[in-house]
Amino acid sequence: MSRAASLERTTKETSIRIRVDVDGQGDVSVATGLPFFDHMIAQLGKHGDFDLTVEAKGDLDVDAHHTVEDVGIALGQVLSDALGDKAGIRRFASIALPLDEALIDVALDLSGRPFLAYEVSPAPEPLGTPPFDPQLAEEFWRAFATSAAITLHLRQVSGKNPHHVLEASFKGVARCLRDAVRVDGSAVPSTKGVL
Repeated sequence: MSRAASLERTTKETSIRIRVDVDGQGDVSVATGLPFFDHMIAQLGKHGDFDLTVEAKGDLDVDAHHTVEDVGIALGQVLSDALGDKAGIRRFASIALPLDEALIDVALDLSGRPFLAYEVSPAPEPLGTPPFDPQLAEEFWRAFATSAAITLHLRQVSGKNPHHVLEASFKGVARCLRDAVRVDGSAVPSTKGVL
């Protein structure tokens, strides 16, 4: 059974097309108009071993917020759709992921219960052109966790360089997703029988 899904989502603020195959090989194509954000989203596909295509056009003349948040909503939805009833998945995963001076702890549960605990505080300097405000990463993760209906914890243990801190966060979530979606059984991993 293929664990892939796609979505087109259009609002007055953004137009987004996303496709994900969780059993892919890390083939990634991302274009949001925000090169730094593209680099972060690419980490999810590459280090999660997902085939991932993201095309987004947003009102960047207003702010990057709508684009970042709406990509999170759409990506969470396609992940949820691709996983279906989640039968046989490992469900839980965690990692401590270093990137130079940055160290990020990530833990997640594909629980069906949306929750975000975000204790990541990169320096506030904008990254890339057009500028990406590092605080938007929290908005992305909140939208993603809510839409995917997962419990996600991210905690910064160390790090000063905002690029390193954010990239370690995205790579850490990618590696956890890679482990949590792995099929190693046949039953839904819950005493309730559903996730």
